[in-house]
Amino acid sequence: MVLVVLVLVVVLGLLGGVHWYVWRRLVRDLTVPGGVARRVGTGVAVALPLLSVGALVSGRAGAPFVLEQVLAWPGFLWLAVLLYVTLALAVTEPLRPLLRRLLARRAEAPAEVPAEVPVPVSVPAAAPEPPAPAAPETPDLSRRLFVNRVVSGSAAAVALGTVGYGTYGVLRGPRVKRVTVPLAKLPRGAHGYRIAVVSDIHLGPILGRAHTQRIVDTINATQPDLVAVVGDLVDGTVANLGPAAEPLARLKARDGAFFVTGNHEYFSGADAWVDHVRELGLRPLRNARVEIGAGFDLAGVDDVAGESEGHGPDFGKALGDRDRSRTAVLLAHQPIVIDDAVRHGVDLQLSGHTHGGQLWPGNLIAELANPTVAGLERYGDTQLYVSRGAGAWGPPVRVGAPSDITVVELASKQA
Repeated sequence: MVLVVLVLVVVLGLLGGVHWYVWRRLVRDLTVPGGVARRVGTGVAVALPLLSVGALVSGRAGAPFVLEQVLAWPGFLWLAVLLYVTLALAVTEPLRPLLRRLLARRAEAPAEVPAEVPVPVSVPAAAPEPPAPAAPETPDLSRRLFVNRVVSGSAAAVALGTVGYGTYGVLRGPRVKRVTVPLAKLPRGAHGYRIAVVSDIHLGPILGRAHTQRIVDTINATQPDLVAVVGDLVDGTVANLGPAAEPLARLKARDGAFFVTGNHEYFSGADAWVDHVRELGLRPLRNARVEIGAGFDLAGVDDVAGESEGHGPDFGKALGDRDRSRTAVLLAHQPIVIDDAVRHGVDLQLSGHTHGGQLWPGNLIAELANPTVAGLERYGDTQLYVSRGAGAWGPPVRVGAPSDITVVELASKQA
């Protein structure tokens, strides 16, 4: 408990420091003390982090779904803007003294003195009165304000442009990737079998029914033989998000659509969602296996987050008594179970969970916790494919990790 409190204090202190830094660079350094602009900027700088906290905790606190929706857009978007405006400001810090010195040198450069013109001798006149002393100028302050506005304004523009483009990418919907996976034991008759893999749809207060419909339309256009929904379908209850998931009932595939739980289902009522997707025509695989007519086994395991509820992955139940001469394809939300898949002779594991990092440089953090962040890799005799996902958690923004739906085409080495 003490460790949790300590970590919380450190995190809050870090966030407070980051917000103070952003306020200083974008508000204090660019405005006049006591002016309207500074007061408004300070108010915004206080309100935005409060909205972010509200967006993060409202769902878990059982707030009305309408309130979640109101808080989600500004609260979550600010988290993305904060990340990139902080990075942009930090990168441009060295420019500030360089630009100030450059402007100072230009100001100190001697002006050209015009050639003297001979003046005729005349009768001396009365000495003129000395001019009144001029008000002291502050060129350094003017240069500092100019540099701050140029550098901070540029950093803010870059951050807003990055977040805007990343938001467009999420709301536009995922693009289709195609990957061919050769499998040694796959029979000739299953050569070219196509599995549409979609993960991390994350229906919630931001991404709703229209998002689901875009995904369904994209999948159906690929004409897959089978659809695999590999977890993190929702961020909320069936009562709030059931209508948003209804387009899944229109998924079309010769051998049907299958579903396994992700960690976010266990934050949202996993059993209720399993029942609901079954009503929509998807077949849940909860530590279970089914033989696909083309000639391979399809298995699915519950997510590791379900262990706290007694519904964690059970590889023995899903794969223990199968014929190992047959190809086995496993649906498992998190890539970290790859070692269990290898031990049970799985040929191909299909996963999601990582979002490919979602917000660069988040991929660097994701690499610390996952064996594979995105794409296809081999572990012994088992291949692991990790989708970047079709939605987004938290900020509806992706940078450096575009969303995808992957059509995995199985290839027989006997073909």
